[in-house]
Amino acid sequence: MIYTLTLNPSVDYVVHLDRFVSGMTNRTIEEEYTIGGKGINVSCILAELGVQSTAWGFTAGFTGEAIEQGLKERGICSEFIRLKDGISRINVKLMADTETEINAQGPRIAKHDFEQLLQKTDAIRDGDTIVLAGSIPKTLCDTAYERILERIGGRRVRIVVDATQKLLLNCLPYQPFLIKPNRQELSELFGREVRDFQDMERCAKSLMEQGARNVIVSLGGEGAVLLAEDGKTYHSHTLRQKVLNTVGAGDSMVAGFLAGYEQTADYHYALQLGAACGNATAFSKRLAKKETIQDVFEKLVQGG
Repeated sequence: MIYTLTLNPSVDYVVHLDRFVSGMTNRTIEEEYTIGGKGINVSCILAELGVQSTAWGFTAGFTGEAIEQGLKERGICSEFIRLKDGISRINVKLMADTETEINAQGPRIAKHDFEQLLQKTDAIRDGDTIVLAGSIPKTLCDTAYERILERIGGRRVRIVVDATQKLLLNCLPYQPFLIKPNRQELSELFGREVRDFQDMERCAKSLMEQGARNVIVSLGGEGAVLLAEDGKTYHSHTLRQKVLNTVGAGDSMVAGFLAGYEQTADYHYALQLGAACGNATAFSKRLAKKETIQDVFEKLVQGG
């Protein structure tokens, strides 16, 4: 089983405008609601690929109900802990000539709520996968991921960490199966601009020396590179199509890689499927559907 954790899920209110002018009344040309959160995005793409997962996290209020219902409609199992107070956050995404996001803080998560989550992780068994994705809400201690990883220690579990900066670094001693920084995140981690492939490779190898088993570095329009625990480096390219959306593209890559690896245990295939999922979401208004993923995958395999 693959478990995805989203500590602070959301309802994303996406509004499309011809242009956005600060300080003025702006009229939308299109608007939509979708459930959001990095772990939830991973579960959604896994479902498109026919891979079962269980979504964990915290929900509250009417927006929390909408999140759970949205997953149910997609055939995704969810076992969220319901908080008594507050509402799950609503994030506003303005899509005009540029993308602008306004992300809410979300409800307060009490100590006893987090203890319930820790108890839930006792269901994880050898061979399962857990995806820790996104930031930690301000109402939780910044060692939340570490406490989860300590709790499941001793079990043969694939750990995936999709986080940034110190939050990622603190998880490396637990030898995560996969991490996925992009070039900008590598620069932030190492305190310098990562300019070329050689420097990127050195940074990725350093993260492996600190505990990561496999490192995917997403390079935007230049594709992605995987430094794998088998000692090899794998490459994927990207298709040259119009990018409609960047929200969830990285999460889609994680989901595709996990699905591909579970199916074949082949790193090259897993990276190709991951790249296809990331590309497909970038070419879609929302998270990609299986038909788009399949089309992009075939084109990538054929060399674009």
